[in-house]
Amino acid sequence: MISDAVPARQGRDRLRKLSSAMRLTVNGRTCELDVAPDVTLLSVLRDQLQLTGAKPACERGECGACTVLVADPDGTPEPVYSCLALAHSHEDDAVTTIEGLSHKSGPHPVQAAFVEHDAVQCGFCTPGQVLAAVALLARDPDPSDEAIVRAMSGNLCRCGTYPKIIRAIQSAAVAMRGSNGD
Repeated sequence: MISDAVPARQGRDRLRKLSSAMRLTVNGRTCELDVAPDVTLLSVLRDQLQLTGAKPACERGECGACTVLVADPDGTPEPVYSCLALAHSHEDDAVTTIEGLSHKSGPHPVQAAFVEHDAVQCGFCTPGQVLAAVALLARDPDPSDEAIVRAMSGNLCRCGTYPKIIRAIQSAAVAMRGSNGD
């Protein structure tokens, strides 16, 4: 028996004591938070900021229910599985959750298209699906069906609404290109 082994609870308590302040910009709002080094971005969003759109489902980065967007250096939104991302790894990053996607003028075109094409079904996966679609359309404003399927492959829908999701993304792409004067 190892004499200096630390019981799991004591180990977690030690990590909490190691919490440190961090700055996180979520949905355009900068937050100062006290976060332990082992806490995920998903936990911070849900437990400290009460943003519950990102869902804890598989907690292994396999289903996409926890997807959020993190702006890359040029500002392009990239989908991130928040269940796998440590909060401290995104200090000073701009994070967008489903709660921050719509504008005062109304829902984001992808959100509107998901509703219009009945791609929401039970709704559990919808926030992650919508955010993954927003990231796709930011990179490729006119994606092929194959590109849509490939980009959405990290987001599972237990209701099986994939054909409706594809149609919604196609529709949103057309709407977004039209609003940009293309």
